[in-house]
Amino acid sequence: MSTDLAATEVPDFMTTLTDAVRKKRDRPSASSVILALLQAEKTAKQQRITYPLEPLIGDWRLWFTAPRTHLQKGKVLGKGLYVPQFAPARISFFGEEQLLISNQIQLGSLRFKLTGSAQYFSKKNLLAFDFNRMQLYLFNRAIYDGNRSKNMASSFNEKPIAKLPFFAFFLVNEDFIAARGRGGGIALWVRN
Repeated sequence: MSTDLAATEVPDFMTTLTDAVRKKRDRPSASSVILALLQAEKTAKQQRITYPLEPLIGDWRLWFTAPRTHLQKGKVLGKGLYVPQFAPARISFFGEEQLLISNQIQLGSLRFKLTGSAQYFSKKNLLAFDFNRMQLYLFNRAIYDGNRSKNMASSFNEKPIAKLPFFAFFLVNEDFIAARGRGGGIALWVRN
């Protein structure tokens, strides 16, 4: 799918994104949400908006994602989708001394969870992370719990950012957050 930006009036991105996360019916189309996210990202870059870590702390539910969506010659390429309610995906940022990240997806009674170290660079709104623990639950009982390495936390701090996965946040408020991942996809999460 391709949408010409010149021929399309881009609505106020905050209104579109707010409608996307609050409405159960008549939500904005996927292409409208992608355009709103791209406009939010552009605005954050142009205005050099920075966000502190504190508003990110907590549990967030993945609401919308658009893998490897990008602009090319004034067009939006790729499709985005609202994440189905029957397969919730969540991300959490927590920790007092060391920032940690948890990412999980659930399908019925089966839940897959990754946990690891994270570091936030507020001048760039960049959260780098590395997962070192994987857990699999069935009916809330752990059926697998494994660590990749006992020394992952120390090796994480030694790795350059260029070799770590990351999220570059471009919109953070009390209701939702939006970021672009290292792979180029964009995502919108709502507070859980």
